[in-house]
Amino acid sequence: MESVLTEAVALLDEAGASALTFRALAQRLGGGVASIYWYVASKDELLDRATDHVMGAVFADIEKFPPGDDPIDDLRAMAVTLFDAVVERPWLGAYFMRNTDVQSNSLRLYEKLGQQTLRLKLDARQRFHAVSAIVGVVVGSAVDMGQEPPQEILAGTVDRDEYLGRFARTWRELDPADFPFVNEIVDEFDGHDDVDQFRSALELTLTGLRLQAEA
Repeated sequence: MESVLTEAVALLDEAGASALTFRALAQRLGGGVASIYWYVASKDELLDRATDHVMGAVFADIEKFPPGDDPIDDLRAMAVTLFDAVVERPWLGAYFMRNTDVQSNSLRLYEKLGQQTLRLKLDARQRFHAVSAIVGVVVGSAVDMGQEPPQEILAGTVDRDEYLGRFARTWRELDPADFPFVNEIVDEFDGHDDVDQFRSALELTLTGLRLQAEA
């Protein structure tokens, strides 16, 4: 099973979920398609198990963190670790927590995040919403960053800053009376750093969580 999941993850890393077929996997393993069915019953199960295989390593990294005095700091460290994993493997975000009957490591990571909220003065609904918000910010931001760049950037015709700058110039020409917000933030958008944007979104979420716990 270990070799099946290792090769499945390799295929996913190379070309995403569309590349992961039983035929392609069997070829990499040097066997027949029927041999894959000894381990998984469907592609959905294979995707869930491949996701959990990766999440096992992420959870192991998080387990190494020494517990801190501040649960918000611990949540931040865990969130950043999960973010880095999904940025590295954008396909991961689509399947994380999809089926926790199969994804035991994903569930354990979710539990680990949730345990930090048990250290805060919150009720059950607030804890549920807090962890959901953190996972949403982490996975959503990471998947967005992991999308394939536009063809112009891939071809080397323009770099990322030039590409964003093109939109920024268009935004600057908009009437401030109709687009006051866009006019206000266009300089921030132009050449912004995606990781910095994620960290800011995470901080907004964690700051709100701390305020709610202290209310």
